[in-house]
Amino acid sequence: MTHPSFRIVSRSLFRAFSRAFSWFAPALVAATLGLCALSAQAAGGGVPLDRFPTEKLKDLPSLQNGAKIFTNYCLNCHGMSLMRYNRMTDLGLTEAQIKDYLIPTGAKVGDTMKVSMSAKDAKEWFGAMPPDLSVTARSRASHDGSGADWLYSYLRGFYRDSSRATGWNNTVYPNVGMPHVLWELQGSRGASIEDVKAAADGKPGEHALSRTVTTIDALTGQRTEKVEAISDGHPHEGTSITLTPAVGGNMSQAQFDGQIADLVAFMTYVSDPSARTRTRLGTGVLLFLSLFVVLAWWLNREYWKDIK
Repeated sequence: MTHPSFRIVSRSLFRAFSRAFSWFAPALVAATLGLCALSAQAAGGGVPLDRFPTEKLKDLPSLQNGAKIFTNYCLNCHGMSLMRYNRMTDLGLTEAQIKDYLIPTGAKVGDTMKVSMSAKDAKEWFGAMPPDLSVTARSRASHDGSGADWLYSYLRGFYRDSSRATGWNNTVYPNVGMPHVLWELQGSRGASIEDVKAAADGKPGEHALSRTVTTIDALTGQRTEKVEAISDGHPHEGTSITLTPAVGGNMSQAQFDGQIADLVAFMTYVSDPSARTRTRLGTGVLLFLSLFVVLAWWLNREYWKDIK
């Protein structure tokens, strides 16, 4: 039997906790929903995202290949200032291999992955400093998909467009300032853009629609447009983009998709390098807690079995 004073203190603590929880719970829910909404607004896109093959995250050769692709094609403009070169030993690489194959001239194995390009040169060449990609695989997550899904779709969504200064456009990030740096591997793609909207000459009270179909040549990026009135069906207003097969690349589309998946796997690893270790430790902790609960229950039963 418990002492009366203990029961009084327990009830008081329970009432205090209940009052605190009733005040904090709505605020916590509102804050969580607000953060989710902001994340979706910031990272969400207007096209469906392709699903990133998550098995790549557990494949060391894929992660190593992704590191090679990033240092060869991306590191000239985009840094990963939160990542050190020697951390890639987690991927099964030795410091000697990292130094020989992945580090730019003049850098040390303990340095962070920064670009040598100055902010002044970047602004002159690109109009702004290219973003750091340390946590992009996390920041681009939204209700449409994970950050890895976004990157996987974005890096495979470039097409020729002569109206852009770089000569390229993108389905996931329209009018992006980044050119298609991997175009020699994939080749050039054209696009067919269908835009359905309210007709400019529609009569009052009528919901007249027009369809503008823009065809972009895969090699030259030249645009041709065709506008027609919609007289049948009930299409929804909006824009859809269909890409043409790539031409002139050094790889097939399947091979290129595999290379991009390796690159995205490496970028996902960099955004949270301790994820694999944390998952392994978490599994061990849960197993220990499960065993501890059983032992605690058994000890409690043995301790109180003679007390009625």
